[in-house]
Amino acid sequence: MLRWGLYRTMMLCVLSRTLQLARHLYRPLGRSLCSTSANKPVLTLFTKKPCPLCDKAKEVLEPYKRRFILQEVDITLPENSAWYEEYKYDIPVFHLNGKFLMKHQVDIQKFEDQLRKLELQNDGKH
Repeated sequence: MLRWGLYRTMMLCVLSRTLQLARHLYRPLGRSLCSTSANKPVLTLFTKKPCPLCDKAKEVLEPYKRRFILQEVDITLPENSAWYEEYKYDIPVFHLNGKFLMKHQVDIQKFEDQLRKLELQNDGKH
């Protein structure tokens, strides 16, 4: 009986330590993964099919794709008619976090500057 009690106490201690370690290791990782995707800037591309200039713009942005979420808005869809009226002669058009950023082609320096600014703001919130 004494052995079983000692064994059980030791096992509870080991399990407790394991859980504490797991919580300690998992918490920063979990927070990092969730906050990273939740706080990534959203780059909205106003486009239509076909759009060779839009395809070229996406190629230029490819090296940065892990730093933002790309959202495409097809301006020819009925629900996007307001965007069609505004941008029908200007695609590709990009908004970053809902604010106009650039049109016709990617201004990589402007994009990098604005992306970095948003990333610094997000880092400051943590």
